[in-house]
Amino acid sequence: MNENKKRLIARFAVDRGDRFEILTRFEGETIQRERIEHQEAKAPSLMPRYPAAVWFERKIMEDFGIRFEGAFDTRPLLHHERWPEGVHPMRRDFDPDTVLEEAPYRPYRYATVGGEGVFEVAVGPIHAGIIEPGHFHFSQAGEDMLHQEVRHFYKYRGIEKSCEGKSLTEAAPIVARISGNESVAAQIALARIAERASDTQTPTPQRARQALLLELERIIHHWTDLGFIPNDAGFAAALAYASARAEEARRLMAALTGHRFGFDAIFSGTEDWDKATINAWIERNFEAIEWFESWITDIPSLWDRMDTTGILKRAEALRYGCVGVMARASGLERDVRMSDPFYTERGFAAALEESGDVAARFKIRIAEIKASLELMRRFAEEAEAEPYRIAEPRDGAYDAFVESSLGELYLYMELEAGKITRLFFRDPSFVNWQALPTLMPGNIIADFPLINKSCDLSYAGNDL
Repeated sequence: MNENKKRLIARFAVDRGDRFEILTRFEGETIQRERIEHQEAKAPSLMPRYPAAVWFERKIMEDFGIRFEGAFDTRPLLHHERWPEGVHPMRRDFDPDTVLEEAPYRPYRYATVGGEGVFEVAVGPIHAGIIEPGHFHFSQAGEDMLHQEVRHFYKYRGIEKSCEGKSLTEAAPIVARISGNESVAAQIALARIAERASDTQTPTPQRARQALLLELERIIHHWTDLGFIPNDAGFAAALAYASARAEEARRLMAALTGHRFGFDAIFSGTEDWDKATINAWIERNFEAIEWFESWITDIPSLWDRMDTTGILKRAEALRYGCVGVMARASGLERDVRMSDPFYTERGFAAALEESGDVAARFKIRIAEIKASLELMRRFAEEAEAEPYRIAEPRDGAYDAFVESSLGELYLYMELEAGKITRLFFRDPSFVNWQALPTLMPGNIIADFPLINKSCDLSYAGNDL
């Protein structure tokens, strides 16, 4: 793939009452807008050129009833087998009563591979482990994975619709709870929008507070992954050690914000911070990650499982517009913090690996914990405990990017008379999930949990 090709960030729609409008965001460009008439609700598809457009356009089809000419996949994405046909919940005229009764069952057509000796394996949506609902459909030849299809969206919580008509302050608790993996990151995205909509600038002490909590959230989830990845390779001792470190980090988050997951952390919080406690925790974690790296590096059997397993090739990462650890482990320097002077002026540089396998994603997380700890040390010197206060916003359309623990998070809002008329949230996993099946061929199905965990993709962040 041409590396100079524009990266598709988001594609979504808005019901203007007298028409629809499709909005498309490419990297480095302003939002492109396409007017779509209600009577002729169709538009050219981007699917043939951009694989990541598949889920965006399937979502638009269901949310608004807009058809895409040239689309090669028109199956349902969000609405499952008993969703009423022709009911589009993001239209202005949507009537909630239309979904109170189950519609006739319509089976979903999975993409599969045929051939002699090929069979199918269904995993989920209910899992033996403590994870959210998600379905993985495999075509197998013995133990070898030939093809995988990912199917999620089993809850469909109506978050975008529920935010309509609310003020930024009223929507903040909803945005904070979209996904526990990236609550702080989502709140910061909302704060960035509030900042632009009120033409204000967050003072450095508050900005440092936000950044410190964001890096703490990143460390929590990286420690969690550093435990579960070896555990899925049969090395449970790593899970015990890393889980203890993640628990200590969650207790620090609770002490600083009043909640273990940092819910409402940006817009509320404790009255004062004990910086000595923060700094002591940082120093303990520096020692912990150094010890952990030394310990885990000297276990050859573990690296035999992680090396060359679940490779995301650089070309595939480019094709799908991957972000976060998945992209950086395949040699792509995609990190919102690299374009933020608040980070780069404090010495931040993105960690990169080239091999794109489980081992590379594991190493990236170790490097990022170290980088986040160093950033926290610097932010702690500047931060104050006072939370962000939302000012009166101006009408208009605004968007924001934040580098969450999972990658680049994108939030878009339209405001009218101080109320939200459209909210669109694109979790980093929305694009990364689509690339996940490219990691499977050449591996056995027993390695799927290891590969999947090494990518650490969100279920809730997608299931809006």
